[in-house]
Amino acid sequence: MARPPRSLAAAFLLIGALAMAGTTAMAAPAPPESEVNAIGQPPGSAAPVRGFVDGHTHLMSYEAFGGSLLCGRPFDPDGAQEALVDCPDHLPRGEAAWFENFTRTGSPTGTHDPVGWPTFRSWPAGDSLTHQQTYHRWVERAWRGGLRVLVNQLVANRQLCEIYPLKRHPCDEMASLRLQAQRTFELQDFVDARAGGPGRGWFRVVRSPAEARQVIAAGNLAVVLGVETSEPFGCRQTLGIPHCTRAQIDRGLDELHALGVRSMFVCHKYDNALCGVRFDSGAQGVIVNLGNLLSSGRFWAARTCTGPEHDNTIEKAGALPPELARFLPGGVGLPLYPPAPHCNTRGLTSLGAHMVEGMMERGMLVEIDHMSVKAADRTLDLLEAAGYPGVVSSHSWTDPGFLRRIYRLGGMVTAYGHHAEEFAETWRRSEPLRAESGRPGYGYGLDANGLGPLPPARPGNAGNPVTYPFTSFDGAVTLDRQRTGERVWDVNTDGVAHYGLVPDWIEDLRIVAGDELVQDMAAGAEAYLRTWEGAASQAP
Repeated sequence: MARPPRSLAAAFLLIGALAMAGTTAMAAPAPPESEVNAIGQPPGSAAPVRGFVDGHTHLMSYEAFGGSLLCGRPFDPDGAQEALVDCPDHLPRGEAAWFENFTRTGSPTGTHDPVGWPTFRSWPAGDSLTHQQTYHRWVERAWRGGLRVLVNQLVANRQLCEIYPLKRHPCDEMASLRLQAQRTFELQDFVDARAGGPGRGWFRVVRSPAEARQVIAAGNLAVVLGVETSEPFGCRQTLGIPHCTRAQIDRGLDELHALGVRSMFVCHKYDNALCGVRFDSGAQGVIVNLGNLLSSGRFWAARTCTGPEHDNTIEKAGALPPELARFLPGGVGLPLYPPAPHCNTRGLTSLGAHMVEGMMERGMLVEIDHMSVKAADRTLDLLEAAGYPGVVSSHSWTDPGFLRRIYRLGGMVTAYGHHAEEFAETWRRSEPLRAESGRPGYGYGLDANGLGPLPPARPGNAGNPVTYPFTSFDGAVTLDRQRTGERVWDVNTDGVAHYGLVPDWIEDLRIVAGDELVQDMAAGAEAYLRTWEGAASQAP
């Protein structure tokens, strides 16, 4: 199976040369590709920008966690037949895909059809967390359907990498982030080559809100680099002892800023030397809590909350699958917790406060999701004292009680993608808070390829389904059912099986909640840019 080399420049130059020169007798036939099934060109949009924002998606997470946990890739010079493939360890029928099975059903046993291109009988699917969901043609369809700002979260998790037995890369988190940033720029080059040369493609990585506005005004997609990692700059802790210094944090922020990163989490999944985390629940919570033990020497420490805000409930754990149980030290079992609601006893450390202050100095957006309520409360205190608007909750991983404070600062909320009725209800609950703060514009954080499910089909939609073809929110593009190879997807039955079905999901939102919701979401990209501008204006 072909793998993209460390640098794809030669392949992209060849693609570009063929595109410029036209078809010749020497040119190889074009590789098989997914269809976009969208007719029309997205219009340019000057201020105020009209279009959607996805504040949280992982285009390059296939390179994370050692590079063998997620199957397939978002692009390949040889097309979909090489990019959209299953993991070798899933063959022949998915019996060995214990992580896929465990996160999908709660059991490590199960099977699936491993064949991707061209049949796609089992995947991609909204609840299949290890198969590629962000192929470039699917992202292109979302852009044609109205997406104007996409935050590509570079992601790493050393412990998950070490737990999973197969690896193509070392587990160093910073090395993984660098590689994913490189791959993002390679995707930009790839799209450029297909469009005829440098700067001609629709996929543009941006480093400032002014640059983002220029890209969107030209009718293209502005891609912002974010970072969601568990041990930024090596800031893990062991039994409460930090493994990093303030100088390390300063150097790390400088490096990531130079790479183009403009949005970042302080902690993610595991308690680190910077802050305590908001817990995971369910089967995935069992895996993550074990990772917390391996990362920090301790399981999560929880108390019964006494205030209105709380972290996610740690559910009673069942038996660990053998692939995970072997990591437990001898005689150690999973912990018991006090009655819910649960609050992490750990908050923002002095090193964490230093990182937040360093992000403010650089005009970066502070991602508050995944912080424990204790850490989030202290972080908001720091931002409020500085009058700093650059705060984002990008995928509903903070207590809703903090949203008013985020909006009052001038921050941005992009909600996790649920089925249409549930997402619409989340939007309705947010309306009074945004009206109170004068903050129109709503976004979504789909978390595609982030080990979380995509929106399923809306229950009971037979009486008012999405009807194909339909038009984008601005009427510029007509979209029909999406086809990749032999498979045709329909949001009424498949939900958001992959990123290309986001426009269909938004049309489903229109059916459920009307044009008011869709137009508020179409103000989302502008709202995000204003939050970013507010943060950037405070940097020296």
